[in-house]
Order: sequence, then C-alpha cells, then structure tokens
Amino acid sequence: MIEPVNVFEFEAFARERIKANAWDYITGGAEDEITLRENRAAFERTFLRPRYLVDASQRDLSTNVLGTKIPFPLMLAPTAYQKFAHPEGECETARGAGALGIPMMLSTLATRTMEDVARAATSPLWYQLYMMKDKGVNEWLVRRAERNHFRAIVLTVDATFGANRERDRRNKLSFAQVHVENLLARTDDAPTAIIKAAHYEELAWKDDLTWRDVEWLRQKTKLPIVIKGLLTAEDAQLAFDHGAAAIVVSNHGGRQLDGAPASLDVLPEIADAVGARLEIYLDGGVRRGADILKAVALGARAVCIGRPYIWGLAADGARGVQRVIELLRDEFDTAMALTGKRSVSDLDKTMIWRRMN
Repeated sequence: MIEPVNVFEFEAFARERIKANAWDYITGGAEDEITLRENRAAFERTFLRPRYLVDASQRDLSTNVLGTKIPFPLMLAPTAYQKFAHPEGECETARGAGALGIPMMLSTLATRTMEDVARAATSPLWYQLYMMKDKGVNEWLVRRAERNHFRAIVLTVDATFGANRERDRRNKLSFAQVHVENLLARTDDAPTAIIKAAHYEELAWKDDLTWRDVEWLRQKTKLPIVIKGLLTAEDAQLAFDHGAAAIVVSNHGGRQLDGAPASLDVLPEIADAVGARLEIYLDGGVRRGADILKAVALGARAVCIGRPYIWGLAADGARGVQRVIELLRDEFDTAMALTGKRSVSDLDKTMIWRRMN
C-alpha cells in the first residue's frame, strides 16, 4: 500500500477492503445527506487569522479532558459494527489509539465485548450508552464499564428513533448476521433479557428518553456523564443543569436528522452559553489538523473523529488507525506553528475569520 499523506487518501484504500453495502452504511448519511455535506463544508468556509513575528518554535499540543491529559485535542468517537472494517474490530482500534495515548469511546453496538477491548487498550476508554427500555440492561452495561475501568459514560441522545438512511434501504442492508458481542455478552451478572436474546435487535431501545433518564443514570454511577448529540444552547444548558460533566456537539455524523445544522456552525452559540461551566467536544466533518484548531478556537475542548479512523482500520488495522491519528496530530502542530500559537490555551475565536453573509 502506498503510504497516504492525508486522511482523505485513507478513504480510497478503505473502500477497496469493505463490502459495498457496509461501505454505504459507514459513509452515508440520512435522506439527501445535506447535513453530512454541511459538516465538512462548515470547516471549509471557516478560515484562520494567523499572527506573525511570534516565537512559536516550541509548541505544547496537549490538553485535558475530564481531568486526563491527552497528547492533543483528539478522541475517537463511538462507531458501531467495526468488524465491518477489520476482523479484530474494536480491539484493533484500541491498539491503534493506545499507541498514541488517544482516548477511545466504545459503542454499545461494538462487535467486540468491552472486556476484550479493555484488555487490548492502553489509553483511556469511555463507554457510549444507548439506553434500552429494560433498565436492568442499562445498569448491567454501566456496571461492566465501571469494573473494566472505563472513565466516563457517554449517553447518546439523538438516536432514539431510526433515521431514513436511503443508501441502506436501497441496499436492503440487514444486520441479521451481525453479532454485537458487547451487547450480548454472557457475563455472570447478565440480566434475563440478555440471556434470552438470540440477536441484539430483540432488545427494545428506549424511545421515550428524557432528562429524567439522565438523572436516573447519575444515580447509578459515579463516573462522569457526557451527553452526546446536542445542537442547541438550550439543551446544553439543560445538560449542565442535570449534572453532565461534558457534552458532545454532534449531529450523529449527518446520519440522523437531515437538515440539522453543521456541528461547527452551532459550536460558538453553545460555547458562549456553557463553555465556562462544562467541557465541550465536537464531532462531524473533522478531516484535517487545522479543523481541530478551528473547533478548539471556537470553544471545543477537543474533537472526536469517526469515519477517518474507520478508514484507517480498514486500510491497515491498528497501524492504519495510528497513522490517521499521527497525520492529524502533525497537521495540527503545523497549523499551530503557522498561526503563531504555542499552546492549546492560546486558541480562541479571535483566530477565526468567516465571510459576512
């Protein structure tokens, strides 16, 4: 394989290795894919104001998320069904992230158990929770995360209903043969609903999720709670009011509500509302190191990537994941230098230029 020189080049290598219907699942968005495209376009219409005659010869790229120092402002977002991309699935991703000390969020719909991933991981793990109607299942998932030393619970709130993903409908994509090992793990304390289920789709997802469920979750764990999938200052304020430690500004990668705004476009509003009181992360559209700089300058503590590391995973396993992270790190470092910034704490909205409408 020719060594890719940017994240985009990994996409082509990955496409050669993933079945067509799985590729559409990974790559596609909802309906007309307007939001999917807007996530990327938002970064492309956001520009940087460099300052020169500044000594930026020594740079510190590190930051802190929930009290943990990380090498630069990047984490791996939760992504389901990673065996679509590699036989080792999420364990291989964990190895790639661990090589560089980057936190990984593990999906409820992981094709490896969280126990397996915890054994493979050498960097921080956060657990992403999709709530089920059966509270016993939710408690069981949280208990497993706690005893496997996950450091946070990431509650996804924008996927209580299935979206209209037309690529998947056209492909008649079926998950009947997909074994979601994590959700059907036969642990000693597995609840009855798990023992009885032959396939994860037999489990009923909670479609009436409210802030009361956030309060319930807070009572069940001492781990910090991160609310993922918010796009308004109003909901960000409610997340703070209900005890969240952090939020992820996200539209689910354009895979849920088509016509929702780009994550980057709503970030400043949310940062102005709650940025001084809780940590804000962003996902959606990040493909360059300069994108990380833009997001942090507009109020994010860190960004999360999804599709790019899946491309790396498909292209070259753990090494591919590691290489995607390295490329983004090196580009971020270059962008810091070229804008005259020495540390992440120097990044603020005075660096940003956008055309007036």
